[in-house]
Amino acid sequence: MKNLSLPIRFGIVTSAVLIAYFLVLSLVDKHTNPAFSFVNALITGFGIYEAIRLRKFENPDSFSYGEGFKTGIITGFVATMLFTIFFLFYATEINAEFLPELLQKMKGGFNADIGMVIFVVSVMGLATAVVSSLTVMQLFKKSNNLTQNK
Repeated sequence: MKNLSLPIRFGIVTSAVLIAYFLVLSLVDKHTNPAFSFVNALITGFGIYEAIRLRKFENPDSFSYGEGFKTGIITGFVATMLFTIFFLFYATEINAEFLPELLQKMKGGFNADIGMVIFVVSVMGLATAVVSSLTVMQLFKKSNNLTQNK
């Protein structure tokens, strides 16, 4: 359980930042513009980066690529699931006009229900978590390059 506490904590904090960002966008009526969701990837990536960085700092000798990747995936999964639950609550209970506005602003005016939108939000979050974890691990992996002393 000790190995899971770090990524769960960072996942909760990352989801809180994602929710705060979404609520700030809703205050200025920009939350229906899908272009602003790009910042979600940056927030998630930073949360994963910090979780992996702290994991490596705690155990520098035993840190492995697999351990770092697992930390990133768990962090991203927790953040995505909590944000998806919030998104479902927001779209159904807080602002019932949000989903039709969002779908109308997207090109083509998709005809989708709340289930499809929640599925897309969760898949996009999980894909972001995987890509961010793979990207961040390039910074923290042990290099197998041999250096020669001259």
